[in-house]
Amino acid sequence: MRKLSILGSTGSIGKQTLEVARKAPSDFTVEALSCDSDIDTLYGQIEEFRPKVCSVVNEKKALELSERLKTSNIDTEVLTGKEGNITIATLDSIDTIVGAIVGFAGLEPVYHAVLKGKDIALANKETLVAGGDIIMPLIKKMGVAMLPIDSEHSAIWQCLKGEKRADLDRILITASGGPFRGMKREDLENVTLEDALHHPTWNMGGKITIDSATMMNKGLEIIEAHHLYGIACSKIDVVVHPQSIIHSMIRLKDGSVLAQMGKPSMVLPIEVALYYPERGPSIVTEFDPFATGMNNLTFEPCDTEVFRLVKLAYETGDKGGLYPTVMNAANESAVWSYLKGKIKFLDIERTVFETVEKMDPVIKDSPLTIETIEQADCDARIYADEIIDGKKD
Repeated sequence: MRKLSILGSTGSIGKQTLEVARKAPSDFTVEALSCDSDIDTLYGQIEEFRPKVCSVVNEKKALELSERLKTSNIDTEVLTGKEGNITIATLDSIDTIVGAIVGFAGLEPVYHAVLKGKDIALANKETLVAGGDIIMPLIKKMGVAMLPIDSEHSAIWQCLKGEKRADLDRILITASGGPFRGMKREDLENVTLEDALHHPTWNMGGKITIDSATMMNKGLEIIEAHHLYGIACSKIDVVVHPQSIIHSMIRLKDGSVLAQMGKPSMVLPIEVALYYPERGPSIVTEFDPFATGMNNLTFEPCDTEVFRLVKLAYETGDKGGLYPTVMNAANESAVWSYLKGKIKFLDIERTVFETVEKMDPVIKDSPLTIETIEQADCDARIYADEIIDGKKD
């Protein structure tokens, strides 16, 4: 039985992880849950799963939740702040954390969980984008499992099972293309927030849906795959596959191409990670190759002249060091500003490019530690916010 701590349990991945746990109570026990501030959803989860402890980043909301639990005679302990997330990621009673916190905030709990010997079921891309050079060697040193939940990386991981890593030639990460697939550059100047949030295939949270619209999600996945599978970014291709049936592919040195297929559902990669090293029963509807649309699977190149953040991700991934951290931090700041209506769609890209360019002299020779990563993240957010607020030329 896996004993789980689910970081980010009120988000899309967190909820679907609990769906898996709900259907298999003999296989999983939920020891801890966390959220940023959505205590109404968290309260319902606590009421059902009765974890020993939970964490709420927002201190005011944590106090409010604590009072509600006392009134209901539920004895789940309530922690708060980022220290609360670190605590529930390192509990003696758990063996696996599900890293489903959105953004850079997911890095530090994962880092401490690895140090405590916990297996990591990782949905958060930014952990490896910013901290991959530190996290992956630590994973190897501590002998813990890194279990990718992201559908593309789960697909790659499954394709690589039984294959020698030395035989891997290229990785082909598939992409739906997002809501703006096929658009020209000038068309993107006037797209609306409503347009950007209307994803053709996946039902996801706001931040990752916008990353899909800009294609930055593929840029982050390129860097993530580089760290997970020890392959140069230049050997990772993005293939637009609008039907989202093939979740990614690998090409071996003899030219063979292996693909993992399935319905577009995040539940299956969650199940693959949580049941590892076994294959467990699935709650996902069986894949039907004869269903409508299955006879027309198509593939297109990714246009990096239209979606320029993909090109930037290749560049920062190749440079390594603190460059991916700065790119990611600027992107997070810009995306949240866009979701609040403060900037236009292409301003996301402009903010990220300018932040990386302006911070280049500061970060190019900087050592890579958890402390320098956190400082670069902080500095990049400040700079990006100043650009957004019109304080920079």
